[in-house]
This record gives sequence, structure tokens and C-alpha cells, in this order.
Amino acid sequence: MNESEFQKDITLIAAASDNHALGKDNQLIWHISEDLKRFKRLTSGHAIIMGRKTFESMPKALPNRKNIILTRNSSYQASDAFVAHTIEEALKLAADDPQPFIIGGGEIYSLFLPLADTLELTRVHGQFEADAFFPEINTQDWKLVAEEKHAASQDQDFSYSYLTYKKQAQ
Repeated sequence: MNESEFQKDITLIAAASDNHALGKDNQLIWHISEDLKRFKRLTSGHAIIMGRKTFESMPKALPNRKNIILTRNSSYQASDAFVAHTIEEALKLAADDPQPFIIGGGEIYSLFLPLADTLELTRVHGQFEADAFFPEINTQDWKLVAEEKHAASQDQDFSYSYLTYKKQAQ
């Protein structure tokens, strides 16, 4: 793929544990209300690209966003969402957005990580059993530019950190 074809800030946004766990049985492992609000604030008004399983784990397409589903299933259809079968197709569907967000799951994050410019990662501090994982971040390729720590509380069982990474110039 020609990288200049897609001059935009592709952003991966995820909540993953210290052992990179994302989810189990097509569900999130934790519920962090503030993180869900942050996700909504950052992604509203943008294109969001996700895999079929991620889309099917949601009650419906996310409002105020252009929902794009990446699937190998050539006959897949979804209401209130666009369907793409290649990374290039998904990015063309997001062409009108200068900052499309990749919202999961694990396979989709791995596919888009080499193309991404920004990572918005909520690191949930703990080890969790999972069947979907966020890819390993090579610190040679990514620079941590912002970090905001949140302690566990009466309302929130887990401590977590918002981490923003930018791709290092090669």
C-alpha cells in the first residue's frame, strides 16, 4: 500500500491490561466508566474501523461516528455501518476523516499498528485471562508523549493510566 495515499493520523484506541488483554468471549473484561466517556469524547465525529466480532459485540452501530467493519466475509452486511474487506477499502471509506480511529479487536489492531501514527491506550493495571490481546508496542518505534494515572477507588476496582504514544520518525 502506498502510505502517501492515506496521509492522515490513524489512531489506535484501546483499553488493554498489563498483559495486553483486551477481552474474553467477545466481551470487555472490565467496566471503567471514565474510560468509556473518554472513548466517546475522542471518537465522536470520526470514522471508526473495527472487526466484525467487535461490531457484533456492540448493541448497535456507535452514534455520531462513521462505523466501518473490516471482515473477510464477502457477503457480510450490517445496518448503519459500512463494510470493507481490505485495509485499503476501510481507509478509503474513512478518506473524509483526517483522524480515523481503529477500535479493535486484537487482529485489527495488529493489522493497523504498522500504519498508525498515534496510540491512545488505556492501560488497566493487572493481569487478566483473555482470548483477545493488544499487540506488543515496540518502544523503538513509539514515544510516550502523555500519561495520566488513575488510582483504583471505591467506584473503580482497577487502577489505570491513559497513555498517548506517537510514532517515532524513522
